[in-house]
Amino acid sequence: MKVRPAEPADSEGMSLVLQEILALWKSDRPYSAGHVRSFYVEHPDRIECSVAVADDGAILGFQSLKIAKDGSGWNVPTGWGIIGTYVKLAAGRQGIGKALFAATRQAARAAAIAHVDATIDENNALGLAYSEAMGVRTYRRESGMISKVYAVSP
Repeated sequence: MKVRPAEPADSEGMSLVLQEILALWKSDRPYSAGHVRSFYVEHPDRIECSVAVADDGAILGFQSLKIAKDGSGWNVPTGWGIIGTYVKLAAGRQGIGKALFAATRQAARAAAIAHVDATIDENNALGLAYSEAMGVRTYRRESGMISKVYAVSP
């Protein structure tokens, strides 16, 4: 497995990962390749979007890092980073999330981001456990969501 920046051609594989996770969550959020491309790969607030790629070229997971801007609607302080992490269910517990987080941490440092938010559904036990393992700590709870923050050290 290798981790690299996401490219538009990765959108289909990323979409499959997202579709599987959203089905588990019984979520009606969009997951099409076009949505993934515009919301993660080419989003104007993107700092980095990394993909974990298997030796056979399959996308195993991805992590998006965006910057919170005034009026962005993220409910996160302006200038903070915002991450979203998605790993193929069958590929969990193989170090993929850890490798993606390492790339995100490096991108946050390069962009001089001091704090990164991860807001996770309170029922997403896997996501909550992953964020804790990465050193992301709870700072707010509201509306069934738990907001966690990672302090990026220089």
